Amino acid sequence: MRAVKLTSPSTVTLEETPVPEPGPGEIRVKVAGAGLCHSDLHLIGMGDAWPAFGITLGHEGAGYVDALGSGVTGHDIGAPVIVNLLWSCGDCRACVEGRDNACEVAGGRDDFPTTPGISLNGSMADYVIAPARHVLPLGDIDPVGAGPLTDAGLTPMHAINSVRRRLTPGATVVILGIGGLGHVGLQIVKAISAARVIAIDNDEKKLAHAAELGADLTFAPGPDTAAQILELTGGYGADVVLDFVGVQPTVDTAAAVIAPEGLVRLVGLGGGTFPMRAVGLAPWGVDVQRSYGGTRSDLLEVLALAAAGKIRIDYTTYPLEDFQRAIDDLHDGRVIGRAVLVP
Repeated sequence: MRAVKLTSPSTVTLEETPVPEPGPGEIRVKVAGAGLCHSDLHLIGMGDAWPAFGITLGHEGAGYVDALGSGVTGHDIGAPVIVNLLWSCGDCRACVEGRDNACEVAGGRDDFPTTPGISLNGSMADYVIAPARHVLPLGDIDPVGAGPLTDAGLTPMHAINSVRRRLTPGATVVILGIGGLGHVGLQIVKAISAARVIAIDNDEKKLAHAAELGADLTFAPGPDTAAQILELTGGYGADVVLDFVGVQPTVDTAAAVIAPEGLVRLVGLGGGTFPMRAVGLAPWGVDVQRSYGGTRSDLLEVLALAAAGKIRIDYTTYPLEDFQRAIDDLHDGRVIGRAVLVP
């Protein structure tokens, strides 16, 4: 089979590899579509700092059940499925408490749970192997474009679920970055709440996309961004800020506009630092969280919203062998939503 692999520092190649066989408790999925996101660009851009060369990329995969390992029940050959982003153990205290994105066995203080395409072979291939527990049914959702739901849907869902208590009528939510994650996060907020959404992005096409998806206000970032938001909230600030970029300017904007007792979720991997200390810098009561991935419960909620037509992944498809063009288009900002590689 064909597989897109990170073979050496900053080098991605398409290779021929044997078709993998599922072991006990595993499923082989025939990939219909694999999402490409900025996390992949981050791995590629790490150069020789990345320790796991030879792994097949792709943490956003969906397709059809192709073969079952011994002991697997409840799955039918040919059924459309999605592969979960985070492979937790299911048995540790964190997993039992429903915090499986913080699994004590598969992750830890300095690492995240096992992730296909990062920790082991992923979905940018003709086939992918996954534990049966982490292969979820798609029902009527088209698997070609469904893969990104497991990250571009799951990751915003988890962050948003952690701020639901503040998504009350009259609340203001600021969304920074309307890319792969942001365009789904916007839809989720609009689907589950009556909050006012302000979308900010430096790309006019993405702002137009945000307006199409239901944003109440959109504008490009600039020196008066914080002042504009404060004026719109009577000087009080936003109840929630979802930063899907994470570079220093967006983090600074979050700090400048968050209201007292407001909730900030830093989701993007831009490396920015939130200016906070015991007294001063941020308003009193501000809750800042570095949000990562999500739980199986979050993913089930994402799939339910997608099945009901309340959220969608906007994506552009590329043949698997055209992976480099997809990488270049995403890197250069030519992709609205997600890029999806189709074997």
